[in-house]
Amino acid sequence: MARIVKQCRDIPGKELFQYKDENGDFKAIDSGKVNSYIKNVTGKEFTAKDFRTWAGSLNALLAFKKIGFAETKTASKENIVSALDFVSSQLGNTRTVCKKYYVHPQLIEMYENKSLQSYFNELDRLEKNDDKTGLTCEENILMKILKI
Repeated sequence: MARIVKQCRDIPGKELFQYKDENGDFKAIDSGKVNSYIKNVTGKEFTAKDFRTWAGSLNALLAFKKIGFAETKTASKENIVSALDFVSSQLGNTRTVCKKYYVHPQLIEMYENKSLQSYFNELDRLEKNDDKTGLTCEENILMKILKI
């Protein structure tokens, strides 16, 4: 999907994201407008990047759980690359961009030192969302990990 959006974005003279206002005029939507909307809706100082970072970190957690832990440092580094590849496929960015901007570094560190294991065990015990926070079990675990 990201590839298709990029191809559309590269079409000269067209705004990729736009809407019709009350007068029927087309108005472009840029990142500033998206971030302003997010701020208005949440009442907080959030931006689209915050949501991408949340999604990147959550996808990294899920990938690490699926991959499991490695026995050697070399295998661990390969697993981290695999997890980042998964995140990049979900976000439509490169592995490097995802690692630098969208995956919380604490997750990678905790994977390397295997301190995510207790959280994985907790995920295995949880069956479904408790509907108290509106978050999934995985999101609640990520909040615990990051101590939010």
